[in-house]
Amino acid sequence: MSDVSTDSPKGALRRGWSASVGDYAIAGGWTLHGEALVVGDAAGGVYAFDGKSGASAWVRQEAHDGGVLAMAIHPSGTAFATAGQDGRVLVWGVAEAQVKRVIDVGSDWVEHVAWSPDGQWLAASCSRQVRVYGADGGEVWRSDDHPSTVSAIAWSSAGELATACYGRVTFFDASTGKRRQKLEWRGSLVSMVLSPDGEIVACGSQDNSVHFWRRSTEQDSMMSGYPAKPSALAFDDTGALLATGGGEAVTVWNFWGSGPEGTRPVSLYLHVQTVTTLAFAHRGMRLASGARDGRVVVWSLRRDGQGNPIGIALVADVVSALYWRPDGRALAALDAQGGATVWRVGNR
Repeated sequence: MSDVSTDSPKGALRRGWSASVGDYAIAGGWTLHGEALVVGDAAGGVYAFDGKSGASAWVRQEAHDGGVLAMAIHPSGTAFATAGQDGRVLVWGVAEAQVKRVIDVGSDWVEHVAWSPDGQWLAASCSRQVRVYGADGGEVWRSDDHPSTVSAIAWSSAGELATACYGRVTFFDASTGKRRQKLEWRGSLVSMVLSPDGEIVACGSQDNSVHFWRRSTEQDSMMSGYPAKPSALAFDDTGALLATGGGEAVTVWNFWGSGPEGTRPVSLYLHVQTVTTLAFAHRGMRLASGARDGRVVVWSLRRDGQGNPIGIALVADVVSALYWRPDGRALAALDAQGGATVWRVGNR
């Protein structure tokens, strides 16, 4: 695959620590200011590791019956939520290392969970519905059935939630559940990301394309030609660059000015199998990509989307998720063999 290993990262990626969970590492995130990395696995376990050393802080085996499907860190960094195949959402206290609240969402899998930017609302999707809960865990509202299983959820602001499913993206008022906007397109939408200002909606489609709308005009466009489904999407903090998977290359579209319509995207090549996850650092133009080949690459991008790899490492299996520490000085990767690997990130 490569002569790069987790013990010999290259360039800006410097050796940090690695740990293991019981099964496929599904989802995770950094708590507080990076003091801990929490991970959920396919066996339903939830794990917390010291952010600096990787030492085990606590473990809760089989917290979810059947497996963890999603995780969301509260904006305060002092709590997080996990969602699972058992139809429940668990809200955890980081300091207490215990479940603070149990929310029974339904009998189906809870595939997505997300906190509003102000931490006041918690959204969860279960089959064709999305439900929003208050700080006390009480249900505030639930949607009518979508045309299909909800494939993605995201907050466009503290007061508005977006959902994606077959044929449409819908925006709901956070406090009432009233529909504010519906953007339609004939096709199965499998992923979604919103620009930081909530103006641009980009979705990966089952037909190997990326479809996006500008909400102010409801104008839609399509980016086609991907060899696989673009399930990995990420905007940078300015909303100017959209990075997409959908093949071995990382494709970057530039939204500066009148773009990306009528322009050619930038293709970044280093992976040898399909890109599975993408994450921009919170500040600056650093993009991390992970793929089925187990490679993790850090790219330094310019305003036009052009860029170069500045760090590379390898994990044991398919990269399932990447998480930048809030200060941008460390990067965590989860993989299909249950690995959690953290590298320090240098200036190079």
